[in-house]
Amino acid sequence: MRIVDLSQDIYEGMKVYPGHLKTVQFEHVTHEETAPRFEGGFSFQTTGFILNDNGPTHVDSFSHLDPAPGAETIDQMPLELFHGPAVCLDVTGFAPQTDITAEDLDRIEAAAPVEVRRGDIVLFHTATWNRFAGDKRYLTDFPGLGASAAEWIVERGVKTFGVDSPTPDNPASKTYPVHMMCRREHITHYENLANLDQVVGTRFTFIGFPLKVRGAHGGPTRAVALVE
Repeated sequence: MRIVDLSQDIYEGMKVYPGHLKTVQFEHVTHEETAPRFEGGFSFQTTGFILNDNGPTHVDSFSHLDPAPGAETIDQMPLELFHGPAVCLDVTGFAPQTDITAEDLDRIEAAAPVEVRRGDIVLFHTATWNRFAGDKRYLTDFPGLGASAAEWIVERGVKTFGVDSPTPDNPASKTYPVHMMCRREHITHYENLANLDQVVGTRFTFIGFPLKVRGAHGGPTRAVALVE
C-alpha cells in the first residue's frame, strides 16, 4: 500500500480563498526560553498558528453551505463522509474561468481507466495547485464545475468530492452552482487538495478526517490516498 499525501502545506503567506482569514504562524516559545524552567537539560519549543476553518486543505461543513437552522457544523457531521473508495478524474484540459459540463465529465470518465461508482468519493484534478502553488494565480486561473456538472455529481451518486483549487465553482461565477447544489443535497466537498496528479485515473481509498472544531463551518484536513 502506497500513501499519497493530498494536503497542502500550512504556512504564513499561503494562498487562501479571498475574504477568508489569512494563515498566521509564529514562534511561541524556544528551547532557549524554556530551558531555565527545567533541570537535567530538558527544554522544548512550540509554534502558534491561526487558521480559517476554510483556509488550508479542508472539507466544508453543511453549515458553511446551508443557512438553515440545524445544518450540521463540522463536528456534527458523520465520519463516514470523510473516507471511502475514491477515484480521481483528469479535468486539466479546460481554460481558466470556464465551466466544465456534465457532457465533459461523461467524456472524461469514458476515456479514463476507472469508472465512478455510486457511493464513491470523486476528486477532480485541475492541476491548479501543481501550476500555481504559492502564486496569486492560484486564486483565479482555474476552471470550475458548471451547473450541469454539479447535477452530474448528484445523478452519479457521489458521496463526497474534492478539487485541487480554492473552490469547485468557476471563479468567475457569481452564482456558484456547485455550492448551491451542495446546500440543496447536503453533499460536501474538499478544497485546496494537492498532488492529485499522483492518483489521477486510479482507484484508491481516500481518508480526509477534519479537525473536530466545535461549531466550525469547515475542517482543516490532512487528506491522504491509500493506493494499492
